[in-house]
Amino acid sequence: MNSMHKHTNHLSSESSPYLLQHAHNPVDWYPWGKEALERAASEQKMILVSIGYSACHWCHVMERESFEDESTARVMNEHFINIKIDREERPDIDHLYMDAVQAMTGSGGWPLNVFLTPEKKPFYGGTYFPPVKAFNRPSWMELLQGLISLWAEKRNEAQAQAENLLAHLQSSSNILFKKADFIQDEGNTWFTKDNADAMFASIMRTADTEWGGFGKAPKFPQTFTIRFLLQYHHFTDNSEALNQALLSLDKMLCGGIYDQLAGGLARYSTDTEWLAPHFEKMLYDNALLTDVLCDAWLVTGKEEYAAAIKRTISFVRQELLNKQGGFYAALDADSEDEEGKYYVWQKEEIEKILGNEAELFCDFFNVSAAGNWEGKNILRILQPLPDFATQKGYDADALHVQLSAAIEKLKAARAQRIAPGLDDKSILSWNAMMLQAVAKAATVLPNSGYENMANGNFNFILKNLSADTPGAALMHTWKNGQAKFPAFLDDYACLIAACIQLYETAFDESCLHNAHKYCTYVIDNFSDEDKIFFYYTNTAQTDVIIRKKEIYDGATPSGNSVMASNLLKLSIIFNEPNWRSRAEQMMKAICPLVIKYPGSFGNWACLLLQQLSGINEIAVVGKKYLEMAGEILRTYIPEKVMMAAEYQRKEFALLNKKESSENALIYLCKNYTCTLPYTDINDFKNYIEQKNKISNVAAQ
Repeated sequence: MNSMHKHTNHLSSESSPYLLQHAHNPVDWYPWGKEALERAASEQKMILVSIGYSACHWCHVMERESFEDESTARVMNEHFINIKIDREERPDIDHLYMDAVQAMTGSGGWPLNVFLTPEKKPFYGGTYFPPVKAFNRPSWMELLQGLISLWAEKRNEAQAQAENLLAHLQSSSNILFKKADFIQDEGNTWFTKDNADAMFASIMRTADTEWGGFGKAPKFPQTFTIRFLLQYHHFTDNSEALNQALLSLDKMLCGGIYDQLAGGLARYSTDTEWLAPHFEKMLYDNALLTDVLCDAWLVTGKEEYAAAIKRTISFVRQELLNKQGGFYAALDADSEDEEGKYYVWQKEEIEKILGNEAELFCDFFNVSAAGNWEGKNILRILQPLPDFATQKGYDADALHVQLSAAIEKLKAARAQRIAPGLDDKSILSWNAMMLQAVAKAATVLPNSGYENMANGNFNFILKNLSADTPGAALMHTWKNGQAKFPAFLDDYACLIAACIQLYETAFDESCLHNAHKYCTYVIDNFSDEDKIFFYYTNTAQTDVIIRKKEIYDGATPSGNSVMASNLLKLSIIFNEPNWRSRAEQMMKAICPLVIKYPGSFGNWACLLLQQLSGINEIAVVGKKYLEMAGEILRTYIPEKVMMAAEYQRKEFALLNKKESSENALIYLCKNYTCTLPYTDINDFKNYIEQKNKISNVAAQ
């Protein structure tokens, strides 16, 4: 036992910050693995699987209230095999047991506490349980005692419940994926403009037209839905779609969910006005925000969006980038055991730091003596700077300079506080999402230096997250020089997408060959029995009781929706018609669900929408191809595959037999049949803008 700690359990040699937080609980925690599972089987004890993550506020609360209590720990240690899981390390296990708890209770969340038979089959579960009965929930100890009695007196009932639940999970996992569904429509009528209009109408029924976003509190960013609205406007000129997309972005960027000092988006807001987040900041949210901000910048040309891209990437660079080029996972919500303490202010503090400038600053950022949240102040902007300047009689440019100087002073003061905890592991899929976003930012904001940042991250991935075996196998997480856990579908799918995006920064064909290599690996190792959708786990993984197929786009895009897009694009780049056919089968199968529930399938919704006008196959060939291609990349064309080179390339059908020129020629193709080349970028832009408007016809 470590002399500095009264208790040390089996988590002490783990690398996950979340697991290490529990390494000195009196609970005898195990990591998920052979030792714990074999002990449960030999002793025929119930297994408690408790799942959370380092930035989870309520996970920390339950640890302090229950898992650090010695009397509670004694009961847990005597009657259960206790396993702690970092959901970010093992999303496969989290997905499975979250489905089980949602099936049992109708809701889910973290911490996730689920009770299993010794055979790993779930029979009871829930989320947060208080130390005393409250919130219409039993206390944690009451729950434990009830389960102990159940296991002692009615074990057969618990086991029967587990078998029924397992059968339900298996059937619900497969219900959408019957092969008959794929062949019912051999024509091109599976998605029409009427369907797109229905999806738009469904989204707008949930839209908050005052504060932006969708639905009621708690409000999540839902960047996929914002991206859908931008694309729907692009195809239809519907101004309502554009207004709601931009309103949502504007309100988030001005709210407390976005750090007004240093940039960076928190995971969600607890209120409708985006004021009070749970303050954790996740890498993936900031990647997805950056991606959609690039679209907003291209659509509108508003400098506010370019500035927001730069601020968000600056936050990631300062707070979440390691020295090797990899991105860390998250920043905690808590510091000094208090949620948001690092980020909130008393008015007197600001007055002390800013002196005579404080009154103006506090007026602009909604700071008062009474506070706007629990007696404290979360900085937020209620009136855009130009409007505020006009109302108060200031010059807008001078006001911007003054507020920027004040922000730097407060940032310096805040840096003296105890910072929130950092989850310093690197997750492949999240790194890939950020890589894709930074690479996209490099194309829409040239000369920004983002290309170097993107290449540095890609090199980090190749060096540190490739498996120690020959071939294309990858690993899921990395920390302190050690890669762990075979990569999941999301990891490969997001990396393939990032490779395709990275290609557009400099048109380095090795990016595409990497994408093809990883796509082939996914097809060989993750395909379902019908060779249509993909399982979340590799065929070689054997420690989960069910192989799931994730299809919903939640906080991050589902691996299947990303793979459908990857297959479409790579089928064009490498002339792989079977890959295109597979992507279309995936879209046909999922289409009815996406039309009905577009908010839950946001990434799928964007992909389906793009099929109405068809994918624009764009080839740029000539000595000034980089300059011409850059102009195209700074034009909003969401449904495109683009390749560029100085001379024709026989290796790629899209670049084959394409004449070059002293400047550059632009070829617009479909199924490799091309229009006469354009020599003038404006002519090309005008044509493609008209071409992309959709009418009420089926996808061609």
